[in-house]
Amino acid sequence: MIEPVALQDFFITFFSSALIILAGASYALLFAWSKVNPNFRIKIAAYVSYAVLILSVVELTQAAHFQGYWLIISLAMVIGYFFAPIGIWHLCVKTHAKSTP
Repeated sequence: MIEPVALQDFFITFFSSALIILAGASYALLFAWSKVNPNFRIKIAAYVSYAVLILSVVELTQAAHFQGYWLIISLAMVIGYFFAPIGIWHLCVKTHAKSTP
């Protein structure tokens, strides 16, 4: 059973959860931008956003006292956030490719 979050950890849990969403969105946007406009600095910024996401997940996991299968769900979330923008990019490239008659 997961133990409830203590009141002093509530704000840490809230802000780390919000930071996961913001870092994931910025990683996806910067990743797509680095594909449209090939610039090494943009790609580095995307990976920095992903590193912030990983740190936020670690902080959330510790503040919310995740154990057992919740750790597996956190790991799956981190892996999904990494591969989703890559998969979506490839899907967009394949579906919008110009076909030659």
